[in-house]
Amino acid sequence: MSSLANSTIVGEEPVGRVSGTRSLVETTITQLVGSSGHDVRDLLAAEEPLEIQLAYGPADARQVKSISVTMRTPGYDFELAAGFLMTEGVVRDADDIDRVWYATPYADSVSEARQDSALAYQPLNNIVRVELAAGVEVSLANLQRNFYTTSSCGVCGKASLLALQTVCPPRVGNRFRIAASVLYGLPDKLREAQSVFDKTGGIHGAGLFDAAGELHLVREDVGRHNAVDKLLGFEFLADRTPLRDRLLLLSGRASFELMQKALMAGIPAVAAVGAPSSLAVQVARQFDITLVGFLRGHHLNVYHGAERILGVQEEQESR
Repeated sequence: MSSLANSTIVGEEPVGRVSGTRSLVETTITQLVGSSGHDVRDLLAAEEPLEIQLAYGPADARQVKSISVTMRTPGYDFELAAGFLMTEGVVRDADDIDRVWYATPYADSVSEARQDSALAYQPLNNIVRVELAAGVEVSLANLQRNFYTTSSCGVCGKASLLALQTVCPPRVGNRFRIAASVLYGLPDKLREAQSVFDKTGGIHGAGLFDAAGELHLVREDVGRHNAVDKLLGFEFLADRTPLRDRLLLLSGRASFELMQKALMAGIPAVAAVGAPSSLAVQVARQFDITLVGFLRGHHLNVYHGAERILGVQEEQESR
């Protein structure tokens, strides 16, 4: 399924785009230093809507349904769509997906694609359609991002955790171990690999590391959940999930939604540069995912799984 990885985006670049990429936008700003100001060119992280459509059902009675619209940084859109479907429990195997493609303007009938779309306006390559294999059964209840995955929904933590239990894949013993000294070096490695952040300073990053601290993959996006979906979608399409020997590093905070995605991908450890939410910690404890927060410099907080952070016990005993 690795052939489903994004191909080069073609077509005219919109006004303001940096030549050769849709992830960056060039603009003019007024920069002040003290009381003097002058105009300079600046780079921004691009943000555009992406609609994810699902085609499913028997070969002679296919249905197309728009299941999500998310604001994202263009790039790796096919992986984002696949990662979203996997982490929402809609697909469980890479073979469930036959094809991923941009629905407009390359659809057989542009007017038909517009009628199916939830977006009033579709710029180039902003609608991705995922074609499922004819024999794949689809749960309509999982076709939209479930209400319990948003931190503002007001649903109690207990209900959210119970909902996760019904959709998460079977769990195995957590055997992932990593040294504290290795953890301390991961944020710098992620930052060095964030090419768009280096140019804009305004984008989230997510990376997959092994226990030795080697960075295997990084993705960036204006939405932290999109960055994780792109990351996990790549691994899913390559048929490498569950990721039981990988740590997920987040450039920001750890939320319930991101812990859900880690759980669905079989990831045993999550580390965040920022703080975790209370429900994220509950997910870590209930599903036995090592969770580290405030990973900065030579400081970190372990919210679950301290026994799997090598070197922590020795440091405690030496005090």
